[in-house]
Amino acid sequence: MTRPGFVHQALRYGSDAEFLAGTADFVTEGLDVGDAVLVVVGPHNLTLLGEVLGDRSREVEFVDAHDWYDYPSRTLGRYRDYCDRRGADRRVRVVGEPVWAGRGAFETWEWIRYESLLNVVFAGTGHWILCPYDTRALPADIARTAARTHPELIDAAADFTDPAEFGAECDARRPGRLPAGPDDIPFARGGSAAVRQGLAAYARRVGLPEQRTYDLVAAVHETVVNSLRYGGGRGVVRLRSDPEYVICEIRDDGAHTSAPRPLFPGHLPPGIRAPGGHGMWLVRQLTDLVSEDLDPRGSVVQLYFRRPAA
Repeated sequence: MTRPGFVHQALRYGSDAEFLAGTADFVTEGLDVGDAVLVVVGPHNLTLLGEVLGDRSREVEFVDAHDWYDYPSRTLGRYRDYCDRRGADRRVRVVGEPVWAGRGAFETWEWIRYESLLNVVFAGTGHWILCPYDTRALPADIARTAARTHPELIDAAADFTDPAEFGAECDARRPGRLPAGPDDIPFARGGSAAVRQGLAAYARRVGLPEQRTYDLVAAVHETVVNSLRYGGGRGVVRLRSDPEYVICEIRDDGAHTSAPRPLFPGHLPPGIRAPGGHGMWLVRQLTDLVSEDLDPRGSVVQLYFRRPAA
């Protein structure tokens, strides 16, 4: 079966048989019509689907979901790059199942937001993404959100919510702001070198590896530059470290303008020739999680960098 336009579906399944019933024909139908087929699921489901497909599994690209679904913005970038590369002259079909286990509340809601954002990233393309949800393992509230982030459900009617409206709900769940502390680094125009030095020293002091220290400095510096450009010319970087993350909060005093807040700041990959939007996209690629409250009266951006396991 072929369909015009972008298709985004959710498959809620409660057994191995239900998973195969919802995915095997989807894959083989895609192969029959010449689609590029990418399957990104956990090891158990990779084995199940590979056995059912038999020799045809050689025509499919299989990826372990744990290697693909690390952080939402990076995963969006991977899918965009894959579809650009393999789907220039044909449809790409994806079976993509996020890894939900072991996520905290903030991270879980960013993955739910990611599912909604797929509708924006791939709008206007002819690709087809099928997202399985294992109801045996998932909390019921996560499984329920599939009806709001996917225009179609395999097993029931969807209750699809516009991604901008859904994103506003996710924003309401963002973590609280950090209080002032002894490691705060004030910044103003002409002082970015001191900010970089302070960030690098803090990251090393709390044990971030060299590459992640570089990523932290680059991401925070890019955010500071944006604050200086659009946020009134001064602000502060607040630094915290907990057992899981190093957190950098960038605040500015605001430009006191009425500029509208962008709908999806840094969430969507910009076009190569796009005049703007590259800065926050780069920040999200370097950062594990991002929370932003962009307000012309004063913005707050929080960047999260996962600490290495002990």
